[in-house]
Amino acid sequence: MDRAEPSLRRIVLVTGASRGIGAVTAQQLAGPDIHVLVNYREKTKRAQTVVDTITNAGGSASAVGADLSDDTAVTEMIDHIRDRHGRLDALVLNASGGLERGADPGYALRLNRDAQVRLATLALPLIPPGGRIVFVTSHQAHFHADGGPLPDGYEPIAASKRAGEDALRALIPEFTDRGVGFVVVSGDMIDGTIIIRLLERRDPGAVAARRTHGPLPTVDDFAAAIVAAIDAPAANGHTFLVGGHDYLTTTMMR
Repeated sequence: MDRAEPSLRRIVLVTGASRGIGAVTAQQLAGPDIHVLVNYREKTKRAQTVVDTITNAGGSASAVGADLSDDTAVTEMIDHIRDRHGRLDALVLNASGGLERGADPGYALRLNRDAQVRLATLALPLIPPGGRIVFVTSHQAHFHADGGPLPDGYEPIAASKRAGEDALRALIPEFTDRGVGFVVVSGDMIDGTIIIRLLERRDPGAVAARRTHGPLPTVDDFAAAIVAAIDAPAANGHTFLVGGHDYLTTTMMR
């Protein structure tokens, strides 16, 4: 396949893409017909490494720094995308947090709900009809209202992620009016992520309990599901579920 002209490339923004699931998602998107915008908060070198990996594989990418909880930084990032690329064909809302050491009590909600809604709202005018917004979450958050067991200390993160999903779902009528799709990708605990390492230190029993239900999805597995969700036929509001068969058999699927 010939390398696409820059104006014909699809523009895809992946938040929190300097490491982990976001980085692998960005790398799996690599191709001559897509320009991947690798969002990062502060790790410029890590983000540039992801960009270099993509370009070395024959793809097109650039790094865009912005702390999603910083309104000014997010506005500047969207302005940069508008000025440089003119549009945004897909937005992958992967960045999340709340387990960081020293984070204040309100940080999880500001990042996992407020920042997600603000970025989606600011990006929406750049997304043409046929584009899509993908929200990435966990089963612990997606099924939070059903009262399943949570790892020690994970309640604020699960609640804030579910609040973010609910707030974005409330925007579906606006997305639909603009011809923009919205889907959710939810996964069980993902092997190989920093979240697993943090949880194994805080509550090793919770991680071990999840493993009793079968192998956990890998980062590659989950990233592949996120990439597929960008284009997979689906109604607005559909949730793609990855792993955690016990969730799928004991909880009403949405």
